[in-house]
Amino acid sequence: MQKDVSIVNELLVKIFNEILQIEEKTLKNGHFSDLSVREMHTVEAIGRKEKRMMSEVAQDLGITVGTLTTAINRLIKKGYVERSRIEEDRRVVLVELTKKGKIAHRLHERFHSEMVRSMLDTLLDEEKEILISSLGKLNSYFKEKCESIK
Repeated sequence: MQKDVSIVNELLVKIFNEILQIEEKTLKNGHFSDLSVREMHTVEAIGRKEKRMMSEVAQDLGITVGTLTTAINRLIKKGYVERSRIEEDRRVVLVELTKKGKIAHRLHERFHSEMVRSMLDTLLDEEKEILISSLGKLNSYFKEKCESIK
């Protein structure tokens, strides 16, 4: 059992770090080299939808609105995001992607899709089912763990 724990821990750490490295290198060498991985994930959280409330985006990212405000300010300066308020309640701050932000979002989605597809292409159907089931359980565990820490 201890051997299994060690192997799974090592694989999770390696996978997490390698995905981050791939994203960082792809961003650095691509059209959106002015974005950090964290900024791209903020763009991703805003999404291509219409306007979103800052509080919703912060919740999706698991950060405070204050932390998000700093990130949004940087993304506005870089031309990826626009901020506005609703007339009925000026306290509500909305954000949306600019055309440049929507292009970055679309390319990042394509990057993830191609990465996952190429990995899945190496698996048999039975292996895919086991992987999907296992990742679902893993995701549920981490989500539960994250919520219990709040």
